[in-house]
Amino acid sequence: MSATPPVLGKPLKRAFFARSVHEVAPDLIGATLLVDGVGGVIVEVEAYHHTDPAAHSFRGPTPRNLVMFGPPGFAYVYRSYGIHWCVNFVCEKAGSASAVLIRALEPTHGIAAMRRRRSLQDARALCSGPGKLTEALGITGKHNGLPLDAPPIALHARATKSDVVAGVRIGITKAVELPWRYGLKGSKFLSKPF
Repeated sequence: MSATPPVLGKPLKRAFFARSVHEVAPDLIGATLLVDGVGGVIVEVEAYHHTDPAAHSFRGPTPRNLVMFGPPGFAYVYRSYGIHWCVNFVCEKAGSASAVLIRALEPTHGIAAMRRRRSLQDARALCSGPGKLTEALGITGKHNGLPLDAPPIALHARATKSDVVAGVRIGITKAVELPWRYGLKGSKFLSKPF
């Protein structure tokens, strides 16, 4: 982790998300997510497609998952097991109900705020899991349905090429064999090594 935050790439617009979830997910590795200026480089994500039994949208729209049904380029935030928040980016055309779960970040911006929110110092543990990163960035249910290209959320394309690896998703019981988890090769900020 460098003392000065890395150079940010161009801002990502909603059109970036109007593609296959399987194209968007690996393209997010190396991008920077900021919420009110706090965040870092995305190092791990998982893709969820509406045809996938592990996706919240698999059985159709509900009040909880309605944001997933589009349009693309919005945040889908939900409570996992009633304990922590998880943030997803809605992809594909409206009605597709596909999204990318943001699993881990390398902290680069607002680290003091993250340490305060998480009550710990170890930078590697601040955002190394979907519930940890939402706590560190202050993401809650109030962010559900917000656009990904307007304050308080800012997303920037990766400024350099990222070495992306793929593997099976974590913590699910359905469609466990699908290699829809993507990560930054060799990152020490992953929730779990590949």
